[in-house]
Amino acid sequence: MSMEKKRLGLALCGSYCTYDKLFAALPGLLERYELIPIMSDTAAETDTRFGRASEHIRRLTELTGRRVVTTVAEAEPLGPKEPLDALLIAPCTGNTLAKLAHGITDSSVTMAAKAHLRNGRPLVIAFSTNDGLSGSAENIGRLLNRKHVYFVPFGQDDPVKKPRSLQADFARLTETVEAALRGEQLQPILR
Repeated sequence: MSMEKKRLGLALCGSYCTYDKLFAALPGLLERYELIPIMSDTAAETDTRFGRASEHIRRLTELTGRRVVTTVAEAEPLGPKEPLDALLIAPCTGNTLAKLAHGITDSSVTMAAKAHLRNGRPLVIAFSTNDGLSGSAENIGRLLNRKHVYFVPFGQDDPVKKPRSLQADFARLTETVEAALRGEQLQPILR
């Protein structure tokens, strides 16, 4: 008897330098979850030295077998109408982190998070921000204390060249989501 997979929203923001790490972690997530891909408008529209937006969308569509959610209107039903078991924002930029901490809903990712949290289910954040030990620190603290919000363990990604930069350990996405579904924060948070 096969068990039906849980629905996991996978929301990408514009920290493009982490996309290779994210895509490397996707096989572990795909084994356990039906992935619902979501991209912020910035992630869905911006070509960078880390790849073309259209290529990232194509890759996500092929891997998940689903069309990528890219608008606020498409993301809203992920709350009441088409609920997710969990939502993973990976990567979550400092900008999106600030919006989540202050209740700002102006993108597909922040709308998906707002709609999802209405259901009291886990929101897992894998952030990547160059100002994690400066401007974003307060927002990290705000969200660490919020009910149903969990963090992928994180640390400094390059303490010499970017001394205030923090990044989640993308190799730990699956185990963090598993822990969040049990209502547990994976420890230690800070690696």
